[in-house]
Amino acid sequence: MPISFKSLLIAGCLLLQALPAQAKLQVFTCEPEWKALVEDLGGKQVQAFSATNAFQDPHFIEARPSLIVKMRKADLVVCTGADLEIGWLPLLLKRSTNAQVQPGQPGHFLAADFVSTLEVPHTHDRSMGDIHAAGNPHIHLDPWRMMLIAKQLKNRLEQLDPKHAQFYQERYDLFFDQWYQQLSQWEQQIQVLKGRAYFVQHRNWSYLFDWLKLKEVADLEPKPGIPPSSSHLAGLLKKVQHSQAEGILIANYQNSQGARWLSQKSQLPVFELPFTVGGSEQADSLIGLYQNIIDRLLAGQGQ
Repeated sequence: MPISFKSLLIAGCLLLQALPAQAKLQVFTCEPEWKALVEDLGGKQVQAFSATNAFQDPHFIEARPSLIVKMRKADLVVCTGADLEIGWLPLLLKRSTNAQVQPGQPGHFLAADFVSTLEVPHTHDRSMGDIHAAGNPHIHLDPWRMMLIAKQLKNRLEQLDPKHAQFYQERYDLFFDQWYQQLSQWEQQIQVLKGRAYFVQHRNWSYLFDWLKLKEVADLEPKPGIPPSSSHLAGLLKKVQHSQAEGILIANYQNSQGARWLSQKSQLPVFELPFTVGGSEQADSLIGLYQNIIDRLLAGQGQ
């Protein structure tokens, strides 16, 4: 009895269902900026998860059981490093018992290992506040450093998933071309901002200031990680008149009480900026993040 075309079609569909789907590379990222970068470079070959969102302080995250489960299933862990996640990442790694993502393994990627860091302290002790011995960890706010990290991350994806090396290379080439073109546009836009001075809530803007050639007048925190005190804010108020400051910068996940007090007393505007991808409607990608920060600063200058 001849086999009908319909029977062959049904048999083919059943066979395809029986075949295992090609597994995507499971990537655990610590912050949204690394999730965005992984997805830019990995496309359809990766499935990325971020342990934090744009409205959380990445210094202080609880090592929840759900994060341990995610870590246990990961092929690659991508985090900032430079001790940013020192309070929770080591615990997650230990409890996950996932050998391939432990320090020293190909599945363990710390972005700060591939770029120079600013503000490396000569001495370090707890009396100095939340000081990072490896330097300021907020490297993602410099797009030039992000280009260097992107290349290293592309190499790591190729190492872990060599079958799709050509795919990752093509994604990186596309990323590089788009990024470099965007950088050229930004460099023209930011000329008017160079030399502008701002108070800051915390030293998480140092790489942005380094890129935009901005000046920091003072930090609202008396010590890194210590909330602004009334006496410290009163002292800062005395600096306003001679500082030529343009405003006060805070990340939109930070408590704005101290910044609002100083703003009310000094008439300086407060700039609540998105600190990472997802921090505003416009900051829906890495490029969107930088562009929205620039746009908000320019808008404050009346540009």
